[in-house]
Amino acid sequence: MQQHMQQQNQAGAAMAVAAKVGQVSIGSPWARATAPGAAVGGGFLMLENAGADDKLMGASSPVSAKVELHSMSMENNVMRMREVTAIDLPTGKRVELRPGGLHMMFIDLTAPLKAGESFPVKLRFEKAGEVEVTFKVESMGAMGGPAGSGMHQQGVPHGAAMPGSKN
Repeated sequence: MQQHMQQQNQAGAAMAVAAKVGQVSIGSPWARATAPGAAVGGGFLMLENAGADDKLMGASSPVSAKVELHSMSMENNVMRMREVTAIDLPTGKRVELRPGGLHMMFIDLTAPLKAGESFPVKLRFEKAGEVEVTFKVESMGAMGGPAGSGMHQQGVPHGAAMPGSKN
């Protein structure tokens, strides 16, 4: 566990910047490949704010009808997912959208997300404004398990318990 945390800290020391808007840098935007027929996909990235407090307010992409911001948390030994209206970006901090934590959901996909492909996503910040970034699609097992293992792929509604998550 400690070694894993050290690896995360070392990896987090230098963020490859994919785009910048205002004082917000965006790094490592990626999405997990989806199975044929999947209606949703997950998106992940790093946000680093060198300016005044800001918020990620939303996103849009031609690959889906809408993009939602989500959080995941453990409540009474049950993993729960909820849509959030914004993601806070405190001054001088890095915020990671990752599997099992804060993330984006691409809702009503127009086609499956295929490993090796990429697609544009427009991010909207409260103060910094808008910026378009390119998300690279990684394999289904990338950083946290296959795409079919998440709540959305299993049809679990927001706020509901994830199947098999009780300990």
